[in-house]
Amino acid sequence: MNLVARAKAILLTPAQEWPVIEKETTTAAELYTGYIVPLAAIGPVARAIGSSMIGVNLGPLGYWKVSPAKAVGREVVSYVFALAGCWVLAWIIDTLAPKFGGQSNFLQALKVAAYSATASWVFSVFFLVPALAVLSILGLYSLYLLYLGLPVLMKAPSDKALGYFAVVILAAILVFGIAAVLAAAVFPYGRPGLTLGLL
Repeated sequence: MNLVARAKAILLTPAQEWPVIEKETTTAAELYTGYIVPLAAIGPVARAIGSSMIGVNLGPLGYWKVSPAKAVGREVVSYVFALAGCWVLAWIIDTLAPKFGGQSNFLQALKVAAYSATASWVFSVFFLVPALAVLSILGLYSLYLLYLGLPVLMKAPSDKALGYFAVVILAAILVFGIAAVLAAAVFPYGRPGLTLGLL
């Protein structure tokens, strides 16, 4: 299945798509190159363009624009951490599976991490126009995708699936929160002590 067809299917008919995904044979490399790498790039590319070309409206202070070099630098770092974060989240999903009555299988866990993130990646396109960035909240649909996919791919029994889901959500918040902090630390937008309006 190609990238567009899979993204459309997982977004529109996830209950039917997860069993299809569960039976597919693939490798981690194929999953990364064919799905994760291109989709995870949507947000960083959109943020880099939006923050440097359009800028963020700060009301009476005007627009805050980041220099293209800073925007691209930050988003490249952010992108690398996002790719690594997907791998780490898959490892956590795999490690936790037996504790919730599921089956450990790293490739299936990577599928869960990748395909459940589809909504957050696709809807991050709204960062292209900072005024529309609030619509990226539609990416929370990824939580529902994760909720449906975990028990199917990791074989968690229904009585333990909700707990498994909750712990994985906490882990995802931690993993991607740390990734965002590290990206900001490695490639900060501005100089310490300056407000956004002065950059």
